[in-house]
Amino acid sequence: MAPILGLGFSRHMVRKVAGKVLHSAAGFTLLEILLVVAILGMASILVVPNLTGLESRTFNAQVRQATSLLNYARRIAVVSGQPSTASFHVSEGSTAEERVATGSPTSVGRWDSNGTTLSFRDSTETEAEVDEMIEITFYPEGGSTGGTLLLSQAGQLANIIIDPFTGRVSSEIPEQ
Repeated sequence: MAPILGLGFSRHMVRKVAGKVLHSAAGFTLLEILLVVAILGMASILVVPNLTGLESRTFNAQVRQATSLLNYARRIAVVSGQPSTASFHVSEGSTAEERVATGSPTSVGRWDSNGTTLSFRDSTETEAEVDEMIEITFYPEGGSTGGTLLLSQAGQLANIIIDPFTGRVSSEIPEQ
């Protein structure tokens, strides 16, 4: 906008009343401030719940990843006609060379714990915490070594059950 009176004021900032030039005060009205506060309040209602459930979503993603690896190993064994193994590792900070060296020749994939505690319960109901690695093997006729993987992280628990006779994999998250 073009300046008025050569003083650098725009038209909406200068008002003439009874021959005198009045300058209006620059600032926000109460209505504008309340509107901005209301918008920020609504935005925080949407954002805060998404931040608080981050650990839960990470744990659920790890359970899904472990279940998917087991199902993949089962499919590969049946399709290829050869045993296949899924490896579950607890050790942190291993190098790429160590990861390759620790897998068995029939291994089709590796799952790393990333802070999740891993235990294994075999078909005799003997439970042991996994210190380094455990392998679950699936056979071409559909069977497997079987057992239950027990995952826990920050008070959350999940069980991945592998049927030794059918090789069927199922996961359950117990109610807390």
